[in-house]
Amino acid sequence: MDKRASERPQVLLAWSSGKDSAWTLHKLRTQGTVDVVGLLTTINREAGRVAMHAVRMQLLEAQAAAVGLPLVKVFIPSPCSNEQYERAMSDAIARARAEGITQIAFGDLFLEDVRRYRENQLAGTGIQPIFPLWGLDTASLARTVVAAGLRAYLTCVDPKQLTPSFVGRTFDAQFLDELPPGVDPCGERGEFHTFA
Repeated sequence: MDKRASERPQVLLAWSSGKDSAWTLHKLRTQGTVDVVGLLTTINREAGRVAMHAVRMQLLEAQAAAVGLPLVKVFIPSPCSNEQYERAMSDAIARARAEGITQIAFGDLFLEDVRRYRENQLAGTGIQPIFPLWGLDTASLARTVVAAGLRAYLTCVDPKQLTPSFVGRTFDAQFLDELPPGVDPCGERGEFHTFA
């Protein structure tokens, strides 16, 4: 084993199953400054689906196999209080730290309150949050992801921001061209979620 590689930080990637997570993995692997050693995913215990994105666990497991990384599954109830979520994540973080994980990567783009929350939750745990996509222009990023060949499909939408007819669509140039004004091209404000 390359001595330099073994000295790189061991990183879990917060994995939603969507395009931003997939692009974060691509970016981390391309940079080569850390070792991504697993995908950290919250799963709705009752539905057996990825929390927020509603992707079936079998598809999540297929993604992990395709990228060659183990899944760290964090099961949460539905509905889930913030206290229950934080307890489940705290347990997962403690296990990760005991296994030598020193960083958790997030695919967040620009929501300051979300970033601050993640930083606060990891403060004092011995695990540093990293944000490889932070601050990138989302219109440009969306086009870059599509041009690079990343394939993703919309799994759900916020019906206050997008009509249900967008569900199931391919995240591609045509989709981006047809987005209503005010909808972030990466869905960063929860307008839509994807499966990559």
